[in-house]
Amino acid sequence: MLSLLKRYWKVLGRPSTYYSLGFLTVGGFVAGVLFWGGFNTALEATNTERFCIGCHEMKTNVYAELQNTIHFTNRSGVRAKCSDCHVPHDWTDKMARKMQASKEVWGKVFGSIDTPEKFEAMRRTLAEHEWKRLKANNSLECRNCHDYDYMDFTRQSPRAQNAHSGPLARGEKTCIDCHKGIAHRLPDMAGVP
Repeated sequence: MLSLLKRYWKVLGRPSTYYSLGFLTVGGFVAGVLFWGGFNTALEATNTERFCIGCHEMKTNVYAELQNTIHFTNRSGVRAKCSDCHVPHDWTDKMARKMQASKEVWGKVFGSIDTPEKFEAMRRTLAEHEWKRLKANNSLECRNCHDYDYMDFTRQSPRAQNAHSGPLARGEKTCIDCHKGIAHRLPDMAGVP
């Protein structure tokens, strides 16, 4: 095995006898563009609602719940899809989130959430992971659509005005602190202060 690696390294280390440096450079560039385009296309395909609800765990549980909320149907016609709330827009944050989401694929493949009963048993754990992530990034995904600077406090209830102009404005709280359960049903919160 070691001799095979040494032989390949030797081939890679010497100049090409058949192709010019320009051809190899252009060929490498074209291959890189094709790889990058294919990679981004696949990455964006995993951000579609169709992909997210492709497994029955999501379609029959959280997606069904989302359909009854203001984030799905409202008077303005603006609708949030799964990736709007669960995948950051910035590339580095998106890649980190995709790596975290591989655990969800693991749960699908190995059946830890493949029935409504198993999903319900894991709901609080899954929700707490999302709340922790949103708390850590200052509810970045919420702020992609809901910009604090454009809030019209005169059209909010007194309770919302106090919350938005108080702890939220001072950076003591973030969106998810008060808005848990806004798009999905809350898990059993027994024992939470």
